[in-house]
Amino acid sequence: MEKRSLGVLAAGVAAALLLGGQTAATAEPQAVPMIQPDPLLMFPAHRAGTDWAAVTSARETKARERRQRVGTQAALPYREKEPVGTTGANDTLATAEHIAGFGTRAHSKVALTGDIRPDDSIPTLPPFPETDDAIGLAGDTGIPGARHAVRTSGVIGDGAHGSAGDGTGDFDYYRIQSGATSLTFTARTATPTGGLDTVLALWDADGNLWDLNGDSGGTTDSALTVTIQADRTFYLMVGSDPALLPDPTTPGTGPGVGTEGPYDLLITSGRSAGDLDYYSFDLRAGDVLGASVAGGGTRLAVHDPAGREVFGSAQDLTSLFAVDSPMPGGGNAVVDFVAPAAGRYRLGVEAGEGPYDVKLEAFRPGTETAPRGSVHTIFLDFDGARVNTSIFGNGGGLRDLSPLADFLPGWGLAARDERALITSVVATVRENLERDMVAKGLNPRFALRVLNSRDHADPWGQPNVSRVVVGGTIAESGIPTVGIAQSIDAGNFGREETALVLLDEISAPAGSRLSLNTYVGPHSDKIAFIGRAVGNITSHEAGHMSGSWHTSGPNEVHGIMDPGGNPAVMFAVGPDGVGGTADDPDLDFTEDELSPAEGFTGIEDTVARTAWAFVRGTG
Repeated sequence: MEKRSLGVLAAGVAAALLLGGQTAATAEPQAVPMIQPDPLLMFPAHRAGTDWAAVTSARETKARERRQRVGTQAALPYREKEPVGTTGANDTLATAEHIAGFGTRAHSKVALTGDIRPDDSIPTLPPFPETDDAIGLAGDTGIPGARHAVRTSGVIGDGAHGSAGDGTGDFDYYRIQSGATSLTFTARTATPTGGLDTVLALWDADGNLWDLNGDSGGTTDSALTVTIQADRTFYLMVGSDPALLPDPTTPGTGPGVGTEGPYDLLITSGRSAGDLDYYSFDLRAGDVLGASVAGGGTRLAVHDPAGREVFGSAQDLTSLFAVDSPMPGGGNAVVDFVAPAAGRYRLGVEAGEGPYDVKLEAFRPGTETAPRGSVHTIFLDFDGARVNTSIFGNGGGLRDLSPLADFLPGWGLAARDERALITSVVATVRENLERDMVAKGLNPRFALRVLNSRDHADPWGQPNVSRVVVGGTIAESGIPTVGIAQSIDAGNFGREETALVLLDEISAPAGSRLSLNTYVGPHSDKIAFIGRAVGNITSHEAGHMSGSWHTSGPNEVHGIMDPGGNPAVMFAVGPDGVGGTADDPDLDFTEDELSPAEGFTGIEDTVARTAWAFVRGTG
């Protein structure tokens, strides 16, 4: 992802992965249980078995490699016109400062500098008294009931368990309670003096770890952005990276003293109530926008010509971008966006304080810049494949995945049914990725070729070919999920990538919410139902590779990019609760809220992201 530095964490995937953050997890009997929404995973099947420290390390390495590849084209400098220390000049969308000449027709890179005046409305609380080294001893921040944000400070090492005490390690805990609705908050440490290297961790009342960060924006300070459920209490821990309490409910159980020293802590929920800085610019349809902010800015948001927020972020998840993506990364927050139509868009620096630097860049889609006349191919491989699963950031290695044919008996199908099932899967994918995109007409130069292993020679390994392997199991792949993509790639710059659709969980005996057999009745058209469900999952993973993040699962808008909190939605089961009947819906790419479980805000147009990911090459 990775805003998180998991350090010593060795834990499994928990229930919020499966349920899109809608349900709490229970503790695993192993080291440190964890709930972590992961934008790459769909329908994760098990809590145990994933070394998230290895996942994070691999993804952060990929992010560094990607940033080293990004071009060095000179950026157009732009300095904020609002005088430092003042507010009001550019604090609204209507008063946004216009950056003339920015866009793909002229200057595609802007180095933007500005300053956020500190929010005077944020109260400062005195340091909470020791001992506050465990969940039951946490100081109350008053968020979100009494206040929307708070500043405080503390010292790691001043308590009974620091170097002057029993030497088990000092930790400071802060209580945060969500209200009647879910709460998204950001916590950041600053260490202007001393040698403390901080770590932030978020625990629930049962001692389950929800999130963790050790380094933010290339510094030893820490930051995390988390969305938590309604009517819940959580505990934010400040400590010394990478130490964690094995038992966060019991003080004095730490692994020992690390770095020590003073820190400042800022916790905010939502936009700043003080200074906001907005900038406007003109984009063409299909322009791929990327921006990252470092320094004092901590949140970015893109707004469309109608004033809607279309992507808001207080985190950097560019480790999930394709290695070949030129999009900017690093810093405190990163946004990516694909313009569905020409118009004047706006970027807001909506939280933080002090001087900031924004890298603002625009690109044409990667497939458009491919050799003239070329068309991107997505190859659906039903024959089994050898895949180096390290591309998914899980350590991995070369793994042999079994073919679709091996799973037919699990669905009660015979070998003779394979041809009809493949036809159904391919038809669903082509409808979602081709026919729907052409019908919506967003991209007049749309071009995509969908091939499959039954009807075509295997083109994998050729330029401009991505593949989705439909087959294999969790045990074979080593990844506890039903679907995973190699990247989330706005603009489709990584044009030779792999995604997996694993079939063991969805072909298991009836009774599991993940099994297609659970939704089959005596009047089901079984082949049509299974083909459509597998085709929707396949389209979902292709949607990631063509640039879409997860959309909200809990709301009433259902689309291909929902994260899988309700499997019946992705399987397109109708109101009668039985798949393969007349009331089954047609699930499509759509416009919907970004998944709140993953810390983003705004409305994502997954149709535009997909439609503009595939453009006939112009050279």
